[in-house]
Amino acid sequence: MKTMLKSAALGAALVAAPMSAYADGHETLSYVLVSHAPDSDSWWNTIKNGIALAGDQMGVSVEYRNPPTGDLADMARIIEQAAAAGPNGIITTLSDPDVLSGPIRAAVDAGIDVIIMNSGTPDQARAVGALMYVGQPEYDAGYAAGLRAKGDGVGSFLCVNHYISSPSSTERCQGFADGLGVDLANQMIDSGQDPAEIKNKVLAYLSANPETDAILTLGPTSADPTLLALDDNGMAGDIYFGTFDLGENIVQGIKDGVINWGIDQQPFLQAYLPVVVMANYHRYGVLPGNNINSGPGFVTADGLEKVEEFAGEYR
Repeated sequence: MKTMLKSAALGAALVAAPMSAYADGHETLSYVLVSHAPDSDSWWNTIKNGIALAGDQMGVSVEYRNPPTGDLADMARIIEQAAAAGPNGIITTLSDPDVLSGPIRAAVDAGIDVIIMNSGTPDQARAVGALMYVGQPEYDAGYAAGLRAKGDGVGSFLCVNHYISSPSSTERCQGFADGLGVDLANQMIDSGQDPAEIKNKVLAYLSANPETDAILTLGPTSADPTLLALDDNGMAGDIYFGTFDLGENIVQGIKDGVINWGIDQQPFLQAYLPVVVMANYHRYGVLPGNNINSGPGFVTADGLEKVEEFAGEYR
């Protein structure tokens, strides 16, 4: 599959690059996107594709940075380092305001424009002085999924949380429980991120709780091993299965009737739109008047053609 993904070698050199003028007289703009995702989470490849394409189209320098293990204290340091390099703008997730609000606010106070994407809320973005928020309100998405599952007859579930240190991940599980009208309690497990460990924990939970109606996973990191677990215990296609986000295996699971739906928060737009918005803001002083909700949207077996074609790349 053809990819638009740029090398991570864009790096800090782009941020510190000397200013030059385009033919139209605009100076070169430089942006850094900082995410909370570990290197192992392939879902973020779509984010990288989004900023790469937007950078090409808008004629700006872009860089993607993240904490290799997903450690949020490390992410906070990356934001501080990015701000110290003096980019025109920082695009960042706000997965834990307690850890990240300080460095983000410091960047804003230093005169760097910030857009919050993917994690956090519009209110939290406003609190740190960001220009706007682009993403999917996670609790609301979980709640909508819970209402949908309740309408389909679900009363109990397992939420496989592969990134439990991020409050936004727990918000997905809590929203789902509230949509169902049940307590989250022990229906959420800390699965970790190792595929074999995730698979074994799912198998153990379902063995100990055979009356579980449904499974909710939070992305390919937890969905892919869960698919393998359901193949092993013979429950594939027999247990209600919903997931956040998309990926090649998730799309195939929907196509095969093993996964009922995936929630598409459109990560491509979460990365692409902030670059476009910032470039136009810095060049022309124009800014959308509202935050942008990129999701949730439910992807089912109907109309999978485009999703399947671009899964893992733009979807």
